Amino acid sequence: MSPSGEVLASVSSALAVALVLLACVELGDAAAAVGVYRLIQYDLAGAPLGSRAAALNHHAAALPLPAGADLSRSALVAPLLDLPLSFLREYLADKKHLGGLLILLPTNHTDDKGQVKGVLTELERLLVHEQVPYPVYFAFHDDSFDNLLADIRKIAASGQPASATTGGYKLVVPSAEPRKVSSPTISNIQGWLPGLKGEGDTEQLPTIAIVANYDTFGAAPALSVGSDSNGSGVVALLEIARLFSRLYSNPKTRGKYNILFGLTSGGPYNYNGTSKWLRSFDQRVRESIDYAICLNSVGSWSNDLWMHVSKPPENPYIKQIFEEFSDVSKEIGVSVSIKHKKINVSNPRVAWEHEQFSRFRVTALTLSEMSSPPEFLESTGGLHDTRESTDVESVIRTVRLVSESLARHIYGLKGRNIDVFAENSSLALNHHYIRSWLDLLSRTPRVAPFMQKNDPFIEALRKELSQHTADVHVQNDALDGMFTFYDATKATLNVYQVASVTFDLLFLLVLGSYLIVLFCFLVITTRGVDDLINIFRRPPSRKLKGA
Repeated sequence: MSPSGEVLASVSSALAVALVLLACVELGDAAAAVGVYRLIQYDLAGAPLGSRAAALNHHAAALPLPAGADLSRSALVAPLLDLPLSFLREYLADKKHLGGLLILLPTNHTDDKGQVKGVLTELERLLVHEQVPYPVYFAFHDDSFDNLLADIRKIAASGQPASATTGGYKLVVPSAEPRKVSSPTISNIQGWLPGLKGEGDTEQLPTIAIVANYDTFGAAPALSVGSDSNGSGVVALLEIARLFSRLYSNPKTRGKYNILFGLTSGGPYNYNGTSKWLRSFDQRVRESIDYAICLNSVGSWSNDLWMHVSKPPENPYIKQIFEEFSDVSKEIGVSVSIKHKKINVSNPRVAWEHEQFSRFRVTALTLSEMSSPPEFLESTGGLHDTRESTDVESVIRTVRLVSESLARHIYGLKGRNIDVFAENSSLALNHHYIRSWLDLLSRTPRVAPFMQKNDPFIEALRKELSQHTADVHVQNDALDGMFTFYDATKATLNVYQVASVTFDLLFLLVLGSYLIVLFCFLVITTRGVDDLINIFRRPPSRKLKGA
């Protein structure tokens, strides 16, 4: 081969490689990766519920859909407020095939908070209590999704929905088959403020228990932060512990009551952790409890708070507790109402946390902004329960109400208008402390089966309670066996813009023609036309060769 031919061959080969690479870059330029959150998958008493699939590899579709559209090989992308719940109910009830569903959550919904909360509540109620055969993911709506939806709708408007033939966008979530969470645990955290015994007093001091469950449950475990339910109750408990630790640190102001603080797990699951926590107590400890105050969803009320009890309001002890709370509530300008609900011993389900105490014959009550108990696995820190839904002032009012009522009970100040925790005093409430902990809880998903024994958040709660109380320890136990949970709660969604088969065939034809012409040119310039013809000439048969 002559030097000029070698140079020409090298240049032509490089040009061919560059063309191929340029085409590949052009085809892969529209890929993007987005963090998404999967719909919960669990079994309840053997019944499969939630999303039963995780892997996604389908072309994207958007609303509105043409009449009679087949979505069996499509993944529907829909902003929350644009997704008709009737559509989902129809697909679930009629068992229609859907490739997948991506629901876009608003990033900031302060203007339409009421509407978003209502839609999210209904959506969770539908998805959590049904078996969903296709993968369902949540993502936060941003500008990139606006562009994606606009392109998908433009393709759909052409009358040719996205497919392998027409091209469009493809959504891919590479995920292995979800596995069962082995041996899920619940962790209860407790701490004591021991009271002051008199000289020669050998009897056990009475105890008042302040309790709040800290874990959550929702349609997307990785988004279930539960700012109000029950982050607000946890924050209120920590502040009450901090306030009384200041009083109890001085023997002169230490009360003649023990105060027991309990942060319990398993709240959404029939307060399973509370039951096991109480069972772990010595009988004498349970008998020493005068009463227990359970704090549940106290972060979004303005004027009305409810005291839920199992014993009749006419019960002398219940009446005394209610009067103490009523006196303080009038002074701070809020209303506390009492609501009585009997316990059905034959029904293992409990509506409120205090009912687990009542089953052990311990007087207890629940303070909540809710006037009636929620349904099973509802109002337990779902998608709508974010920091925007919780008000710091509501938590402050709750802390003031509970701490002042307790102080008057412990120190015998009933009927005396004394503010033990007055503003601008050394015992004043710390608003910054309350706000900081509420912000932290609003960033921390707390679905118990996905939290390990040594989870950093559990350790943070234990450490914080240790700052204010004594004998702090963590009790680990197994979650009730009627629940089975599956992993794969978060994933990465890859969005690809794919070309149509027509484009692929045309590109392949052009590239093949170019390579054939290049090959012929190189052979002619280096070997001649005769050699090129001989390449394509049919070789002689063996019979002719033998002759």
